[in-house]
Parts: sequence; C-alpha cells; structure tokens
Amino acid sequence: MVRFCLFTISVVISCLLPTSMVAKTQSFPVQAPLKVGVAGSPPFSKYDETTFRGISVELWQEIAATANLQYEFIPQPGVKVGIDRVVTGELDVLIGPISITSERFQKVAFTQPYFNAKIGLLISGESTSVWSRIRPIFQVAVISSVGGLFVILFIVGNLMWLAESRRNEKQFPKQYIRGVGNGMWFALVTLTTVGYGDKAPVTKAGKVITSLWMLITMVAASSLTAGIATVMTLLLSEESYKNFTNPADIAGQQIAVVTGTTGEQWAKTYQARLLQSSNLDTAIEQLKSGQAQGVMFDIPALQYYLYQHPEASLKIANLSIAFEDYGFVLPLDNDFIRQLNLAIIELKQSRRLEEIIEGEIQGKINP
Repeated sequence: MVRFCLFTISVVISCLLPTSMVAKTQSFPVQAPLKVGVAGSPPFSKYDETTFRGISVELWQEIAATANLQYEFIPQPGVKVGIDRVVTGELDVLIGPISITSERFQKVAFTQPYFNAKIGLLISGESTSVWSRIRPIFQVAVISSVGGLFVILFIVGNLMWLAESRRNEKQFPKQYIRGVGNGMWFALVTLTTVGYGDKAPVTKAGKVITSLWMLITMVAASSLTAGIATVMTLLLSEESYKNFTNPADIAGQQIAVVTGTTGEQWAKTYQARLLQSSNLDTAIEQLKSGQAQGVMFDIPALQYYLYQHPEASLKIANLSIAFEDYGFVLPLDNDFIRQLNLAIIELKQSRRLEEIIEGEIQGKINP
C-alpha cells in the first residue's frame, strides 16, 4: 500500500512538472541519429545541397567516428536561428564558428573551446591617388565659396581705391588695375588679420570703409573662410578611404554586419552605424559598392575570403577589437557534453585538430 502511494505521488509530480524542465535534463538519443545543425561561414562551415565541409564539420566527423555516433547534418540560415532551435529541441547539436558568450550561455551549453578567434574589420585596400587628394579643390562648393570671397575682396578693393586714390596715390595709384589691386591686397591682409602695414588709409572715407571691413571680417568673412575649410574637410573625407587604427575610429561609421553575430554586437558597442546583412558575402558586397566603410566579422572568415578572392582590393584593418572562443552548442544540462569535451581534448593532444584547422584556412582542402 505504501509503495502504491509513493508510485502514485511520483507519477502526479512528473505530470505537473513543466515539459521544458524535463527536456533540460534528458540525455542525448544516442540510438537515434542526432540532428546536427550546421551554421556559420567558411572556413568553419560550408555546404551545398549534398556536401558539408569545413573545420567544424570535419571536427564533428572525427568525433562522431570515434564515438560511433549516428547523425544527420541540417543546414541553418544563421547562428542565432540555430541556437534557438537547440533551445526548442529541434536540434541536438549546433556546430560552426559559434562564439561562446555569456548571453548565449544563459540559454545553451557549450563544449570547451576548440578555436580562439579575433573579431576584425575588413576595409578597402585601395590607396588614395594624387588626383583623389586634389579633386575636392575643383568641386562646385569650393569654387563657389572661393569665388564669393574674391568678389567681396574686389568690391572692398574698389571702394578703397575710390576713397584713397586722390590723396594717397602712392599706396593706391590712380591707374585702375594697380589701384584696385592694391585695394584688394589691403582688404586681404586685413581679412587675415596679418596687417603688414604697407598699406593704410589716410582719408576719412578710407578709414570708415576700413573700420566697417574689419567689423565685417570678424563675422561674415571669417564664417566664409571657415565654411571653405569645412567643405574641404568633408570632401577630402569622402574622397579618401577611412584609416581605422583604433576601435574608437569605428564610432559613427557605416559598418556592415551579419545579423545575429557577435560582430554585430561589437559594432554596436563601438557605436557604429549598422548596415545589416543576412550573410558575409552580402556584407562584403556592401563594402565593395561603397555603402559601408567596413565589415565587422570573425577574422578567420575574413582571411579565408581574401584567400579565395585575391583580386579583391580589400584588407583587414590593423586594430584589435575582441578575442572570442568557438565551441559546439548543446541543450542545457546534457550528459553528452562530457564525451564531446573529452574527444576535443584528445584531438588537440594528438595535433589532429591543428592539422584540420591549418589545412582548411591555408586552402589545402579544396573549396
């Protein structure tokens, strides 16, 4: 009777427990084929309709062969989607270049790291030509600003010549061209506050014009010259390629990122303006087309892209953003993770993992 009561209570409690809690503590279905999701970018994961390749794929194949595991690969549209499917139980394992973060650790379990990567910034590798540097000088905005300043100097030069040419002929000759030229010179040195003293008004009209000109130059003319300098700065920044040497340089820049990746999170951290893409190839195309000034992503994937596309005028910026570890993803509290950790350690100690990584990144494995 007592045993029957205890059995009944245990059955009732198990029925009342949430299904999610039960799912967290179950073991892997080692008899049935494991559903292994594959996400990320080359050289860690790449697949077509029939073939799966890459560092993560080959590493899993080595582990599965050693442990005699049955499995099936299921391609995933992205790391974020794959992690969500592990949480819901649609996948048993997720492999690929998946960074281990505290945010993800709250939802899933990770194996011990099998690769240490850096987050990098892919930028244009084109050098700025001499014409690119001087071309802003010939832009309409600059020419119109300089032209406006010249017109003002011409007007002031004429006024000074009219006021001074009769009584101050030595400094402002009666000949129109020479007289107005000296008047413009006087207006220019007054504008720049240089004041050489080689020209000075002697008439009341000349002094009044000079006084008004000095007041005007304090506001209008100085604003005009500042405007020219601003236009030149903006044009030069548009014509030249951004030189990223410090993570702080990313702030305010248009940076292409792949949605759901840690590259997106780091770009937000450094206050970049995000241009989101569904995959790395699309993000790089946005950089090539000039829509973005850089692509923030894992350096191994960026290096692999450059290796596969030597014709691309791109390079990885010389700056350090962050270091991250890659690991396989499993459901929380799963006993199978210990077997995976042991297998990864053995592959590290035998240097087989190093051979897999070097072979793929250096292009020894055919893409």
